[in-house]
Amino acid sequence: MKKWMFKMCLITGCCIFTGFSSCTRQTAQNAAVRNDYYVAAYVWPSCHNDPMGREKLWPDGTGEWEVIKKGNPRFDGHYQPRLPLWGYEMDDDPKVVEKWIDVAVDHGVNVFIYDWYWYDEQPFLESAVNNGFLKAANNEKMHFYLMWANHDVKKNYWNVHRYGDNDSLLWNAAVDWKNFKIIVDRVIGQYFSKPNYFKIDGQPVFAIFSVEELLESFNGSVEETRKALDYFRTEVQNAGFPGLHLQLIYGGGFSLNENNTQKVLDKIHSLNFNSVTFYNMGGMREDYLAYGNRSVAIREQWDKALDVPVFPCTSVGWDDTPRFPAKGIKDVVHYHNTPESFAALLSKAKKYVDAHPEQPKLMTVNAWNEWVEGSYLLPDMQNGFGYLEAVKEVMNRKYDRY
Repeated sequence: MKKWMFKMCLITGCCIFTGFSSCTRQTAQNAAVRNDYYVAAYVWPSCHNDPMGREKLWPDGTGEWEVIKKGNPRFDGHYQPRLPLWGYEMDDDPKVVEKWIDVAVDHGVNVFIYDWYWYDEQPFLESAVNNGFLKAANNEKMHFYLMWANHDVKKNYWNVHRYGDNDSLLWNAAVDWKNFKIIVDRVIGQYFSKPNYFKIDGQPVFAIFSVEELLESFNGSVEETRKALDYFRTEVQNAGFPGLHLQLIYGGGFSLNENNTQKVLDKIHSLNFNSVTFYNMGGMREDYLAYGNRSVAIREQWDKALDVPVFPCTSVGWDDTPRFPAKGIKDVVHYHNTPESFAALLSKAKKYVDAHPEQPKLMTVNAWNEWVEGSYLLPDMQNGFGYLEAVKEVMNRKYDRY
């Protein structure tokens, strides 16, 4: 059994766990999913006029919509370009995010995980959370937390139309001690202090997407990286919190064997991570049913192998062809890729959560708005509100079929 044990009590209509403090303000809690489930959808904040993005990647001033609009079919029936039901809205517009929050909470999504970057000694795409989410008049209806998503970026990765075959490095993911301390100060001051910042046991949750890139920041040294994370924890405590909950997020799930299991465990233990989840399910298959079945098997492996909580991830689908001209049918999830299939898989994640009462009922979903990767809950012209309705049905236990 995992090390955490949780007891639920009710105080002024607000749920608090001995080990999981979710009641930042009653407003946020009252809007949360029934029965204390936390459905956390990743937000990829690329679709706005970010100054660095305009200079280096998307000169049109609409962010990655510039690339998404240029998506083209690679096979018969291929749904490209993707067509948002609400049009090409800017993700740093508070009015847009107010609409997101209302529809998210109404359909059972009550946490946004914002991708957050630090390149060239400054934040990248940060205005989506600063100007969009935090300036939305209704933002306290839901929780949010950050995933430090730094990874090396090649010039043609995020806009092949601009850079063509130029795959030289645009941004290096590594940061030095000076910038790491700036980052720590920034995230504590700007975000952790918000009443609806997501916390476990009163500890702000901070996710790290690429532990390998983090290690590179400290010359590959586990000892130096641990010093940096211990410094982070100390600064969080100095700010008045009981501690920091560090979450390790792997880009995608993968099968474990004796060799890589030990490597995963070594990273978790040596760097003192508190939990693990995935950005997407991993192990992409053309058939969504095969993709999903493999993800369930992977989750069972990780659950048995690790001694920290493993939170389940459910992906909507996968299609990143707008970024890569050479990709085709075998690189796209296209068979059985429907809201109904997603609902069935999400129900398995919910059952997994129910089978682990010793840990918070947190489930991650890829994604809220990954239009460029074909994985989004937001309504589009093909499925309408189908994926959001699927979340609502599963989380409300409306239909026994799930």
